[in-house]
Amino acid sequence: MDNATNLHGATSPVARCYFVTLGCAKNEVDTDRMRALLLDDGMAEASTVQEADVVILNTCSFLASATQEGVETTLELAEQAAEGARQRPIIMCGCMPSRYGDQLQSELPEVAAFVRADDEDDIASVVRRVLGLPQDGFSAATVARTLRTVSGASAFVKISEGCDRFCAFCAIPYIRGRYASRTADQILAEVSDLMRGGVREVVLIGQDTGIWGSDFDDPQQNLAWLLRRVAKVVAPYDGWIRVLYLQPEGMTDELVATIRDTPEVLPYIDIPIQHCDARVLHSMGRTGSRQEFQELFARLRREIPGMVLRTTGMCGFPGETEEEAQELYDFVQQEEFDYTSVFSYSQEEGTAAARMPDQVSEDEKLYRTQRLYDLAEELGFAATAKHVGERVRVIVDRVEDGEDGEPDVVGHAWFQAPDSDGAVHVKGGNPRPGDIVTCDLVDSFCYEMVGDLVEEGNPNEQ
Repeated sequence: MDNATNLHGATSPVARCYFVTLGCAKNEVDTDRMRALLLDDGMAEASTVQEADVVILNTCSFLASATQEGVETTLELAEQAAEGARQRPIIMCGCMPSRYGDQLQSELPEVAAFVRADDEDDIASVVRRVLGLPQDGFSAATVARTLRTVSGASAFVKISEGCDRFCAFCAIPYIRGRYASRTADQILAEVSDLMRGGVREVVLIGQDTGIWGSDFDDPQQNLAWLLRRVAKVVAPYDGWIRVLYLQPEGMTDELVATIRDTPEVLPYIDIPIQHCDARVLHSMGRTGSRQEFQELFARLRREIPGMVLRTTGMCGFPGETEEEAQELYDFVQQEEFDYTSVFSYSQEEGTAAARMPDQVSEDEKLYRTQRLYDLAEELGFAATAKHVGERVRVIVDRVEDGEDGEPDVVGHAWFQAPDSDGAVHVKGGNPRPGDIVTCDLVDSFCYEMVGDLVEEGNPNEQ
């Protein structure tokens, strides 16, 4: 086992762990927490499978395609883990063990241990057991502390777990359990820790962020209340707050006013509607209608001038007619969203929709999905181009090797959620990952933009 420095300053780690994360940003947060717990337990992170003593795979199982990716990744990692003189055990965490439980043990004998999403705080104990190490480094106090290992200027922060919506197409409540808000103290402590560590943008996420606090006894503790308190934490660092996954019902007058009147909260609104036809929405187990959504988005544009709006549309839900698919297409075209994620309905085992009659054929789902996707790109490219000529702050995410031999400095502006909405390629100077710089946006291509560096550091313009 190679020597390495861990959080305790030791030079000989208990074990070296290699991490692989599949799925969404919420899984990235979970992996980061497991990484921090293991580092605090005296272990170290390996940069390759061959350097590792154990491989930790955090899986997604939201769609059948994600489950298949998890299986394929497991088999690929097993081949790599078997190379050389020793076998490196694989530990599978997250959604697949949560969804399929004991079935996986016979299906994937390559895996040494399975850890459900709600058991991931025990990861240090599991690693020690799998490697045959003494159980003497793990403690409840370690789990209770705020532990993150974020590098760079942006960090996702989960404000809740689970979901109570039980939409007909979605398996998340069965995988992640019922909705549970994290406490304000937990969230604020984590944000404070991240800001001290160099983070300048916190992205608040959850399955349904708009109802944060609804499971508390104090009715004053809602998302608007939380945002104002997070803003006080990030303000001394000139930081940004971005909120994702707001359901339409969560856009209260208080929340809209808080987003509008709190400088630290970016005017970036993410509302996944899935559809606009009232009948389809009712069949999905959701609420709303085209008229209600039109009124909502008109109110948001009126109350928060210049905001950026992201949504999600689903094509081919069971029973969706050609006319209803056209209505969704027309609605997206009418609203001219800045960003629209488009999904083809997936018949997920265990969900109500999987048992519904009138399943749409795969060819028809593909046609409707591609058609809406093409429209979304057309609108998104045009929305991106409208920012040419603006002077904005850009968070530098990474520096890559450019095609011309020069470094390609890649970052994102306030209207681009990290890892989702394209990027700004910064020209000039020598900024590093984690820096915040000011750029003049001079060109765009698809969702990508070119920004000429104006100054480096942490300027106040937005």
